[in-house]
Amino acid sequence: MARTPFPFSAIVGQDEMKLALSIVAVDPTVGGVLVFGDRGTGKSTAVRGLAGLLPPMKAVEGCAYGCDPIADVCVEGCTLKAGRRARTHVAPVPVVDLPLGATEDRVVGAIDLERALTSGQKVFEPGLLARAHRGFLYIDEVNLLEDHLVDLLLDVAASGENVVEREGLSVRHPARFVLIGSGNPEEGELRPQLLDRFGLSVDVRTPTDLPTRVEVVRRRDAYERDREGFAALWRRADEALSRSLKAARRRLPDVAVPDAALERAAALCLALGTDGLRGELTVMRAARTKAALDGRAEVTDEHVAAVAPLALRHRLRRDPLDETGSTARVERAMADVFP
Repeated sequence: MARTPFPFSAIVGQDEMKLALSIVAVDPTVGGVLVFGDRGTGKSTAVRGLAGLLPPMKAVEGCAYGCDPIADVCVEGCTLKAGRRARTHVAPVPVVDLPLGATEDRVVGAIDLERALTSGQKVFEPGLLARAHRGFLYIDEVNLLEDHLVDLLLDVAASGENVVEREGLSVRHPARFVLIGSGNPEEGELRPQLLDRFGLSVDVRTPTDLPTRVEVVRRRDAYERDREGFAALWRRADEALSRSLKAARRRLPDVAVPDAALERAAALCLALGTDGLRGELTVMRAARTKAALDGRAEVTDEHVAAVAPLALRHRLRRDPLDETGSTARVERAMADVFP
């Protein structure tokens, strides 16, 4: 029996983390979310609670990869979609955990040994990347992930495809997912190549005010004592959030991004000395999504300012002469760029 997740709407505080997760839920092209911070601050709780808010997706019935009936092409999907008359069904958006100890075969997929031994057939057994297609791949303690799995994720994230060559079997299937990682910075840094693949970065801290800490403990205790009852109390609030995400997805294509907003994003990146243009692109996409969530038809300075720390704090170069944190540096640049 599936464990009832802690309701997303019941999370106390951590507004920046909830905003980042909402943005990538509406527009996956923004990129993944990296959540770094103290232990016990609700990082994994928020990610798992997000699953209950995501609108269901239409998929090809019987396809192991959850293919989109129009856009995707895979080994099974191509056969099932013959003549474009494939039967479809509605499925929940997958949120898949990638354990630190997972083997490469478990992640990318491998030959089904049982069928190979019993029938002599080489049949591909899809892995975690196949399950995460069109959904979310969550890695707790992502900074402790083994290097060979990091390299694998980088290749798949860049191409949107998973290519498996095993014992004479060659399989290529779509693997597009939003990468969400969490961790404690005290336990090690993230490789720069993987860090750059995250669109947004969030720093979470332990609450320092008494009322917030008391409310966190009260809600968590109520959840542990009666998970179903607690979820029922917050179901209406979660449903309202889910409707908000659906409305933002519908509104997103029509949100305008004026040149003034693009100039703000570019000016920020110039002031901070970020490498490449990925920073500007992420700020633009995240600001457009924030405007859609707010029900606005056009991106304003308010939206750019709201997402700039999320999109830029992990893209800054190290400055040995400046010991201030990345968030403070972004805020300082914003004070210079914005009137």
